[in-house]
Amino acid sequence: MNPLIAPSILASDFANLQKEVEMLNRSEADFIHVDIMDGVFVPNISFGIPVTESIHKHAKKPLDVHLMIVRPDDYLESFRKAGAEILTVHLEVCTHLHRTLQAIKQLGAKAGVAINPHTPVSFLSEVIEEIDLVCVMSVNPGFGGQKFIENTYSKVSRLKDLIVSKNSKTLIEVDGGVNLTNAPQLFQAGADVLVAGSFVFNSSDPIQIISQLKESVF
Repeated sequence: MNPLIAPSILASDFANLQKEVEMLNRSEADFIHVDIMDGVFVPNISFGIPVTESIHKHAKKPLDVHLMIVRPDDYLESFRKAGAEILTVHLEVCTHLHRTLQAIKQLGAKAGVAINPHTPVSFLSEVIEEIDLVCVMSVNPGFGGQKFIENTYSKVSRLKDLIVSKNSKTLIEVDGGVNLTNAPQLFQAGADVLVAGSFVFNSSDPIQIISQLKESVF
């Protein structure tokens, strides 16, 4: 499949959020990645349902909503109504992950699961066929602009092997420290979707950077 790029709106200029979303609409981005942080599961607070609704109001690309929060089940319906087309929860906070995945699908959204750098891929083996997207964290979640963790390449490869062995159609997304240097290796390892925040929005030409990331697989 063609490589997919999901710019993280967390790194955008919040004072000009509408313009940033409209810029992504004009770009080759496939999703708009929306990081929801509660200050409990991760040591930072980003934004919630009202801002997600505002982004959706102007977005022409699907919202890829990443819930870095405790008790995500309590908010699935609200974020779905706010415009989320992909809802990703963290394995580390889901006591009944299978139930959560079913709840997301019943809402009509794609079901995603994120795993932190310390979480083994094998923890997903019993539910991989129920997952539409696995978000492999290549930094410790909570802040943008962190250094990419090199172990991610082998982790993505192991996850790809698991997906193939189960004959699943699960997409692999990588989130954190993505740039033009590591993007080709990540695609080669088996990644389908790359999340890029600071690397896109801190550049002089975000649209060009998004295009270059998509082309880096070739």
